[in-house]
Amino acid sequence: MLESLGSLSGTPWVYVVVSCSIVLDVFVPILPSGILVIAAATTSAGAGSAADAVDRVDVAASVHGGAPLAPVFSLLLCAATASVLGDMVAYRLAWRGGDRFDRAIGRSRRLTAAQRRLGTALTRGGGIVVVLARFAPAGRSVVSLGAGVAHRTVREFLPWSALAGLAWAAYSVSLGYFGGQWLGTSWVSTAISAVALFGAGSAAAFLMRRPERGTGH
Repeated sequence: MLESLGSLSGTPWVYVVVSCSIVLDVFVPILPSGILVIAAATTSAGAGSAADAVDRVDVAASVHGGAPLAPVFSLLLCAATASVLGDMVAYRLAWRGGDRFDRAIGRSRRLTAAQRRLGTALTRGGGIVVVLARFAPAGRSVVSLGAGVAHRTVREFLPWSALAGLAWAAYSVSLGYFGGQWLGTSWVSTAISAVALFGAGSAAAFLMRRPERGTGH
């Protein structure tokens, strides 16, 4: 993966690949969009570090004189924008096809409970559940589709979707970038960063389940 993205590094195609993966994984949650973001950030960390291969420098020096930060910020903006775009596409589709999506969600008690918690959270201004769901496995799909089915307003949903996308993108890009700085642009740094991303997802899923347990359901 690193080799494939490395060949695209410095070209617009890396942003196209990452953006398409992020937009589509709201419908196909098994797509490894988070891994792609991490891998792209890792290759960016080593893109301007040719001198580091000759003469090892400390992390502070490599941050200032090593990998350029412009591609990293571009990747962060790209990932956050694609995340919000995917959310809004799913939200609009669910809004228009509400009955069909509602029946699909109604078949699962877990999805129904998640949709109910989402509605309560958005109504009370506690849309932090949208942010948590962005990290949890398949949580983004449930939240975006659920908001559309429930006909939540754009004003209720969009700001939290934007915050969720920015938080997720910043975390994923930071993992890849600093992993590449500290461990080098290898599969090892990508794997460790991916484990950290999955750890955040597990923690988010746990926090999202807590209200349900607390109410005795």
